[in-house]
Amino acid sequence: MRLNLLLSAICTTAFSAVAIAQSDAQATSAPYKYEFTIVKENPATPVKNQASTGTCWCFATNSFIESELLRMGKGEHDLSEMFIVRHNYIRRIKDNILRRGKGNVDQGSIAHMYIWVMKNVGLMPEEAYHGINYDSKLHNHNDLSTWVKAISSTAVEMKKPIPEEIVNGVLDAYLGEVPEKFTYQGKEYTAESFTKALGLNADDYVEITSFTHHPFYEQILVEVPDNWDHATMYNLPLDEMMQVIDNAINEGYTVTWDGDVSEPGYAFHHFVAVNTQENLRSQKDLKAKAKEESVTQESRQHGFETFVTSDDHLEHITGIAKDQDGVKYYKTKNSWGVDSNGTGYHYLSEEYVKAKTISILVHKNSIPKTIRTKLGLK
Repeated sequence: MRLNLLLSAICTTAFSAVAIAQSDAQATSAPYKYEFTIVKENPATPVKNQASTGTCWCFATNSFIESELLRMGKGEHDLSEMFIVRHNYIRRIKDNILRRGKGNVDQGSIAHMYIWVMKNVGLMPEEAYHGINYDSKLHNHNDLSTWVKAISSTAVEMKKPIPEEIVNGVLDAYLGEVPEKFTYQGKEYTAESFTKALGLNADDYVEITSFTHHPFYEQILVEVPDNWDHATMYNLPLDEMMQVIDNAINEGYTVTWDGDVSEPGYAFHHFVAVNTQENLRSQKDLKAKAKEESVTQESRQHGFETFVTSDDHLEHITGIAKDQDGVKYYKTKNSWGVDSNGTGYHYLSEEYVKAKTISILVHKNSIPKTIRTKLGLK
């Protein structure tokens, strides 16, 4: 009997040890999850979905302008992206002809191209121009983009400007006809009068970048394909560009962000983008917190000049946050709907923004006064 009791005790102890070991192993292999605490956040409108289009530039800047209206006390407005996109297509078709077919008639652009349309044509609410004239609930510009390229190249071959009726015919077929006047919230507007009524001034918005192959504190041309109209932007040292972002958020403004999202550390489904060589985007569950690489002006420049950093995507920075270890991030609104990760938002680490930003668009009053003075901005 004593022997049986002894054997039973030994077995029980052994099984307990195995259970504890298994429990410890499960604990150490549990997926890592980034947890964020908001430090500062500014109002934004609901997340939208660019769907099968290369129009992130418009969705991001449109969201930024909608936040501007909230900041200005103008209320919440759902503005039409496709009204802007339509006029951007018209501009780039003409540009391509003038450049003898050497222009860029793809779908991508940069934030300032939205501001150009706002200034020279105006804005419309989404309810007046939703821009889908085909059998789909979501945007899809695959066919439209093909037609735009076709008529553009044909015009170059013929050495003739494209008749306005042909350009509008193609755009009408896919996006719908543009109303000359529309009624919104009980009042009748044109695109121009609507923009004026909103109180927006296109000259208030400037683009900023940071590259050493051009002089600082000057307006420079950033050599990326999406900058097809060869516009210039203000060039700042990296630390001052980051000061602009921080000051904008802390003063109640938001920021349009143009950068690289093709990196292994850009893991939208995990709500993060961090500056690491670890491939987070391919991991269903994160094994551990990624080790980030620090960024300098030199390393940032090297990434750009060796094509490691590219001009991929635009998003909308609305806030600042910290993770559970006190690391700083920027809360960022995307335009991929809410199905991708449940919120449509994610967090770009400070080092990621330092390394992968191509440019930002801000209200000039959100720039610190000392930096604004260096740029000659009033």
